[in-house]
Amino acid sequence: MSIGIDEVRAFIGQLPDAAAVAQVQEAAARRLGELDKAAHDGIVAGRRARINDSLRPAFLRRLTGTVQERNRTGTRAGFLLDEESTRLLRTDPRNNRYRIPEDTKRYRLPGSSIPVPCLDLIED
Repeated sequence: MSIGIDEVRAFIGQLPDAAAVAQVQEAAARRLGELDKAAHDGIVAGRRARINDSLRPAFLRRLTGTVQERNRTGTRAGFLLDEESTRLLRTDPRNNRYRIPEDTKRYRLPGSSIPVPCLDLIED
């Protein structure tokens, strides 16, 4: 028998103090982390991806490329743009952050790169 959300809310409403509610919050945060990790496990080095519409700055949205290594915590990934996306970023008038030389065919976004939830895998 599964427990419904109404039962969960009723249970939380009967907790005796803030410490007990905080324990429920910690458990929920831990579970959300597990679900998030599972949802993004497939985003690994070598996979093709598209930057989705949740990323800012907006001029990086919808660019495509190859996922590089993930950071130590697994929350961000390096990203190497493909040739067309490199050209689009180089010529985008909104781009005042990345200076891409004309002879660069594929540009790797510098720094800590892209949050993993902002990448959508592209099936080859």
